[in-house]
Amino acid sequence: MKHIYEQGTDKTAPVLLLLHGTGGTEQDLLGIAKHIDAEASILSVRGNVLENGMPRFFRRLAEGVFDIEDLKLRTEELNEFIDQAAQQYGFDRSKVVAIGYSNGANIAASLMFHYQDALMGAILHHPMVPLRGLQLPDLSGKEVFIAAGENDPICPPQETKELAELLEGAGASLELLWERYGHQLSRSEIEAAKGWYNKTYKSNS
Repeated sequence: MKHIYEQGTDKTAPVLLLLHGTGGTEQDLLGIAKHIDAEASILSVRGNVLENGMPRFFRRLAEGVFDIEDLKLRTEELNEFIDQAAQQYGFDRSKVVAIGYSNGANIAASLMFHYQDALMGAILHHPMVPLRGLQLPDLSGKEVFIAAGENDPICPPQETKELAELLEGAGASLELLWERYGHQLSRSEIEAAKGWYNKTYKSNS
């Protein structure tokens, strides 16, 4: 998968896995990641699917309607890619924290739905429920921050609430932030994510 890897200065910090929204690239979230933790290593990935020329992480049949078979295939592909990247770049595979926006947040959630040890934690900006009817793995000890818009036209609030309930039901610790900026990735939610990250991963170091 097309990607960027940047070695951080803090070997004890999580490795930040960056997953862009529809039409984004592996460059999109670099500034946000460095704002959240300037010392962490970064693995930023470009989605392998094109929709009208726009990169995505999995196909959809319509707005808000996911191609579930493709989602499963691409989730497995991404998980294997992270495994390979950990070997190639020599980072700790058990310390990966995803930062995903929109489509990227959805595939990050799908990683957690399918694989118990894919992620140590996740910052999910405007995610939806990736798929339903799946028995989630035990996510005890996993930390998740979700930022959502009460007036998000693409990701209805009910989707966010259901995702939060599913993750918490599987044992994950979860913090949920509501704003009113629609589907946009706001500065204030990035600041809130940074605060959550510092409290979760920096306070013990």
